[in-house]
Amino acid sequence: MSFDLVFFGGTGDLAWRKLVPALFQAWRHGKLPEGGRILAVGRHERSDDEYRRFIEERFCDVESSKRPSREEFARFAALLHYRRMDLSLPEHYAGLRQWVDARGADTVVLYLATDPHLFPQICAQLGAVGLNGVNVRVVLEKPLGHDLASAQEINRVVSASFRESQALRIDHYLGKSAVQNLTALRFGNALFEPLWRRESIANIQITIAESLGVGTRGDFYDRTGALRDMVQNHALQLLTMIAMEPPATGDADAIRDEKLKVLKSLKPFTPESVDRDAVRGQYRAGTIDGQAVPSYLEELKVPPGSACETFVALRAEVQNWRWAGVPFYLRTGKRLAARDAQIVVNFRPVPHPIFAGAARANQLVIKLQPEDGLELHLLAAKGGHTAAKMPEQLAPVSLDLDFDKAFLSERVGAYERLLLDAIGGRLNLFVRSDEQEQAWRWVEPILQRWRNDSAGPRPYAAGSWGPPAASALMARDGFAWAEEE
Repeated sequence: MSFDLVFFGGTGDLAWRKLVPALFQAWRHGKLPEGGRILAVGRHERSDDEYRRFIEERFCDVESSKRPSREEFARFAALLHYRRMDLSLPEHYAGLRQWVDARGADTVVLYLATDPHLFPQICAQLGAVGLNGVNVRVVLEKPLGHDLASAQEINRVVSASFRESQALRIDHYLGKSAVQNLTALRFGNALFEPLWRRESIANIQITIAESLGVGTRGDFYDRTGALRDMVQNHALQLLTMIAMEPPATGDADAIRDEKLKVLKSLKPFTPESVDRDAVRGQYRAGTIDGQAVPSYLEELKVPPGSACETFVALRAEVQNWRWAGVPFYLRTGKRLAARDAQIVVNFRPVPHPIFAGAARANQLVIKLQPEDGLELHLLAAKGGHTAAKMPEQLAPVSLDLDFDKAFLSERVGAYERLLLDAIGGRLNLFVRSDEQEQAWRWVEPILQRWRNDSAGPRPYAAGSWGPPAASALMARDGFAWAEEE
C-alpha cells in the first residue's frame, strides 16, 4: 500500500522529537508499508537534503538504542521530503495538492502538528483545494480547543471538509501498550471481568505524574494548565477505558460508543462540589533527584503572579449500575516526586478475615510509564511454624508482567503504533468528536469555578506528591494514594 504522510509543522519539536523517530522505528522494524513518502511542511525555504540533515542532527537527542546508524539513516532519509508553505496562502495548498496528485498514493495522511488555533484555517484550505478525498485522513494533535466552545468550532470547521471517519484526534496515551491491554485484560480474560464492578472494587486511582517542570514552554503552559493539558484528554480517556461496558464488537465505533456512555455518566460538577472534590496546586522551589529546582513563578516566560495550576487532583463518580458508589481519583502534576503514570485498582477486603494480615486488600497496578506492565498484589501464607491457636500469617506477594520483556519482538512505541494505525485506517485508538466535546462539558464547571476563585492554587514543594489537600481528598473516604499506603 503506497502512502503519503504530510506533517504540517514538520520542523517543530513534536515532529523531530516524536513523529519522525517513531516512523524510523516502524521502518526499522519492517512495519512501515512499502511505497511511502514523508513530507515535512514548514515556513522556511529548505531543500530535501537540508531537511534530511536537520533531522539527522536531531537524532542525537534520541535515546541511543533508537538512533540510526549512518547507513540506516541514509536509506530511511530517502523517504523524507520538504516543502515550504505559507499556511495563509491558498496557492500553497494548491501546490501541495499537485505534489500529492502527481503520484496518486493509495492513502494520504495529513498530520497537523501545529498550534491548534491553525487547525480551522488548514482544514478549510485543504477542503477548498479538494485535498479531502475518500483516501485522505487528517490527524489532529491536542489540545483541541481551550474550552467547549472552541472545541466545537474546530470540529465544525473540520467536519465541513472531512467526514468523521477521516478526522483522527490523536491522544498518544491511547497508543501505550498497557492502555491497549486494558480491553484485552477485561474482555479477553474470564478472570477479571466478573470482578470489575462495585461489589468487588473499592476505588480506582489514575495518576499521571511528571518530575519535569514546564521548561521553556512557560507561555504555552500558562495559557493551558494541568486540567486542560492532561485531565480533559489523557486522564479521562484512561477512565473511559477502565470503566466502559463491554462493546458488542471490536469495531472502532462500538468501542467509542461505550467510552462516550462513561463520559455522559460522570457526575457533573457544581461550584460546591468543585470546592470539595477538586484540588489545584502550583509547585514551589524544591529538590528533584538531589538537584534544586525553581518554583513555577520563576520559570522562563511565566507571568508574575500567575494563578495557573500545575497540579490537579479530582474525585469523580460514574453514575451507573456497574460503578455506583465507587470513587475514581484522578491526579496529575509537574515537578512531582517521580515520573510515574499508573492506574491502581483497589479491591475490597475479604468480608470475613480468618488469617492474620488479611485486612490488606488485593490490588491491580497497571503501569503506563516509565515502563509498561501489570502488577497483581495478592496475599499468601508465609509458611513455617505457627503457635497453637494462632492464625496463619499472610504476607503480600505480587505477580509482575513486564510487557517489554514478554513481547520484546512485538513492542512498538505509542506514536509508532498510532502513526501506523493512521496509515492503515484503524480508528480504535483515536478519539471521536462527541467524546472530546463531552469531556470538555465535564471539566468546564471546574474551569469556571477556578476562574472566579481568588484563592488561587495551593502551593506544593517540587519533589513532593502535591499539596496536602490531595491526600485529604482521599482520606475523607478512608482511602490513600498508592504511595501513602
